[in-house]
Amino acid sequence: MMTPRERYLETLLFGQPDRIPFRPGWGRKATRERWASEGMDVKKGPMQCVSEALGLEIPEPKTPRVDVGINFKMDPMFEEKVLERKDGHLIVQDWKGNICEISDEFDVTYLRNAIDFVTRRWIKCPVENRADFEEIKKRYNPDSPGRLADDFAERCKIAGGRDWPMTISVDGPFWMLREWCGFEGLCMMMIDDPELVDDMAEFYRQFIESMFERILDKVVPDTIFIGEDMAYKEKPMISPGMTRRWCMPSWVSWIEQAKQAGVPTVTIDSDGRIDEIIPMWIEAGANVCEPIEVAAGCDIVDYREQFGHKMAYTGGVDKRAIAKGGQVILDELDRIAPVIRDGGFIPGCDHGVPHDISWPNFLHYCKRLAELTGWL
Repeated sequence: MMTPRERYLETLLFGQPDRIPFRPGWGRKATRERWASEGMDVKKGPMQCVSEALGLEIPEPKTPRVDVGINFKMDPMFEEKVLERKDGHLIVQDWKGNICEISDEFDVTYLRNAIDFVTRRWIKCPVENRADFEEIKKRYNPDSPGRLADDFAERCKIAGGRDWPMTISVDGPFWMLREWCGFEGLCMMMIDDPELVDDMAEFYRQFIESMFERILDKVVPDTIFIGEDMAYKEKPMISPGMTRRWCMPSWVSWIEQAKQAGVPTVTIDSDGRIDEIIPMWIEAGANVCEPIEVAAGCDIVDYREQFGHKMAYTGGVDKRAIAKGGQVILDELDRIAPVIRDGGFIPGCDHGVPHDISWPNFLHYCKRLAELTGWL
C-alpha cells in the first residue's frame, strides 16, 4: 500500500495511485456545530466519524507531522483591537492593519484565523499611497527574527523523512497587494498610479524569493501553494494585461525557484470563474489548481478537455449539490467521475463546507466519494 505522500503525488502527477486521496472537505465552526447537533461526535471530529460510519480504513502517516516553522506574515503585526461598538456590529482593526466592520457575534480573532465565514465591510486599508507602502515594507524583512523557527534546520531534517505530503503556502501577488490596498483601492491604483503597483509587486516578489532561498535549501516540500483569489462569479477581477504585468513575474519566478529545488507540484488557488486564468497559470509553470467553484460556472470536465494533463485539480464538487443531497449529489459525482478516472484530480467540496450541508447529506456524499476514489 502506498504512503499518503506517494498517493498524493501519484494522483496529481497523473501516475498510478493505489487509491485517490480521500479529501471531501471539512466544515468550519458553524458547520461543525450543526453536525454535532445532528449526531457527529465533536470529540472524534468529522474525519474519524465519517470513517467509522462508512467503515473506511484510511491509514494515518507513520512518521510524525512537523511544522517546520516559517513565518511569511507581516512582522510586526498591527494591534488587533475593537475601535467601536454599535448596533450589533464592531468596528475593528485586524492584524493586517485593516479597519472593518463585522457582526458582534464574532471577535477580532475570526479575522486572524479561518474559524468561520465572516462577512465584513471594509472601511480603510493600510496602504493608500506611496508613503503608506514605505511603512508597510518595514514589516516584510526576510531577516526579521522569527521568520524561521530557532530549530528550523532540525525540523526540516524530521520533515525530510516524511511519508505525508508537505505543503508550504504563500499569498500570491494579487492577494497580497489587495490585502494592503483593499480591492477597490488596488484597482483604482492600477489606473491612477500603476508605477506604485509595479513597485509593490516587485517588492513582494523579492520578499518571497528571499524567503524561498532560505527555505528550499533546507527542505523540499511536495507542494508550493499560492493563494490568489482573483475572480468573480463570471470573470477574473483584473484584465489579462494587468495579470501579466503584476502577477506573472512573481508566479514565474517563484515556480522556477520551486522547480529548481525539486518541488514536484505548484498549486494556485482562486475562487470564482478561472477559465481565462488557467492558461496563464500553465504558462507560468503551475500544474495544480483549485477549488474549481461550480457555482461560478467552472466545469472540471470542460477544463480537462481544454487543458488535458497540463493541469491537475483539487476540489470541483458543487457544494450546493452536497447540501441538496439525494440523487442530486449522486448525479454531481457521476458528472465528474470521468475526470477522477482520468487522473490528476483529488475531488472534494469546491470551497469550505458551508453550514447548509447536513450531517446525513455529508455522509451520503462521502460514501459515494469513497467509492469513486477506491476506499469502498
